Amino acid sequence: MERRSIHRGVFSSFKELRGEIRRYIKNHNQELAKPFKWTKSATAIIVSVERARQQLNDITNRTRH
Repeated sequence: MERRSIHRGVFSSFKELRGEIRRYIKNHNQELAKPFKWTKSATAIIVSVERARQQLNDITNRTRH
């Protein structure tokens, strides 16, 4: 946002700066933002996180002994 909106701007007040930031966000959301599409189910993600957590715990426990 800084490079695209406020970098070269000249703002004489906080109100002007805030207005420019809000204008940028509104424009970005309408024109450029793309929704994120999940490729896995929530259950599959949770299972992967739990598996990674267990592997990390196993490694941590091995290095403590």
